[in-house]
Amino acid sequence: MDTREPYLKIWQELSREKSMIFLVGPRQVGKTTLAKIISRNFTNNLYFNWDIPQNKTRLMENPTFFQEIKRRDPSIPLIIFDEIHKYKDWKNYLKGVYDQFHDSYQFLVSGSGRLDIYQKGGNSLAGRYFLFHLWPFTMSELGRRNLTIDDFLKNPLQIGMENSENLKEKWVRISKLSGFPEPYLANRMATYRRWSNTYSNQLIREDIRDLTGIKSVGDMETLYYLLPSKVGSPLSVPSLTTDLKVSYNSVRGWLAVFERFFLIFSISPWTERIARAIQKERKIYLWDAPRIEDPAALFENMVATELWRAVTNWNDLGYGQFSLHFIKNKERQEVDFLIANGHKPVVLIEAKISETQPSSPLKKFQKALSIPAVQLIGEDEGYRMFSNNDQSILVAPAYQWLSQLP
Repeated sequence: MDTREPYLKIWQELSREKSMIFLVGPRQVGKTTLAKIISRNFTNNLYFNWDIPQNKTRLMENPTFFQEIKRRDPSIPLIIFDEIHKYKDWKNYLKGVYDQFHDSYQFLVSGSGRLDIYQKGGNSLAGRYFLFHLWPFTMSELGRRNLTIDDFLKNPLQIGMENSENLKEKWVRISKLSGFPEPYLANRMATYRRWSNTYSNQLIREDIRDLTGIKSVGDMETLYYLLPSKVGSPLSVPSLTTDLKVSYNSVRGWLAVFERFFLIFSISPWTERIARAIQKERKIYLWDAPRIEDPAALFENMVATELWRAVTNWNDLGYGQFSLHFIKNKERQEVDFLIANGHKPVVLIEAKISETQPSSPLKKFQKALSIPAVQLIGEDEGYRMFSNNDQSILVAPAYQWLSQLP
């Protein structure tokens, strides 16, 4: 389980074509561990971490220090740069390193900030790297029974029912402990509580404060504590500004920072071929999902993280231009999720804890879009298939269907 096999496969695919790879994801998701697992396949490797003072000094005194690596054979060395984005001139530095050494070294650059967009200015790294995301454990990784992307796109309604009890136990475990490796692998509520109590505090008061210069850390922290109660509905920024008594732009800016540092992610509404669709408000979800007290909102958030993992990894691998959305109209009819590829809808997904009959909005929007639909439930075993004009709706346990996602 701790080998992160699906992500090793992503690394292997991307590193065949590019000698500099960026590995990004939430803090404490296991990026350093994955980098060191990758290094085992290189006879010659060197690990650099900007947070280690001796490493920092070494780079400042000799920017091409990695040339001093002691080699055991003629094979290409792997150089790992961890948290290098905390160096104020990191983009220019990596550009120079790539331009001079991309033929003779392999580079893996990891960090919890958004390495692709974090700092503006400096020379562009465009065309010099591929990027992929490491996420907390999800059912597709834990279940290891995935479809290929081609099979999924041909028929998103496929489902297998083997290993049902084992998968259900893992789903419940994620719901209580999150998919972050430390609490998940410890499998103890006390460990999760200690981890969760310090996680956001350290991230906001250390990484975000130091890297963005934001001074209103207390108000930002309060905003994060309010977000679990906002999951499941389009987010009203004006309402949050009233609650916090701060400006609209401050709340918008803080939410953007939360996304940049992987505390949350957000999805936009889908409007094409949807009459009277809402167009502006987004829905947000937490990576530390067990903070959410409402069972229905927690269930929806868990489904969201599984789908977000899927579309981002598919994009990383070059399978398409996938995106995740929701649908809601002004009559308050809503479907929780829609996966699209290249602005074309692929499948609708509704999250209901125990409703085994397809929801009315799901059937309505399926007729409008003419695509397959899935209603994921939590408190059931086995699956049902319903007809809706010329389309089908699968009603199935979330842990079964999600474990098959490529």
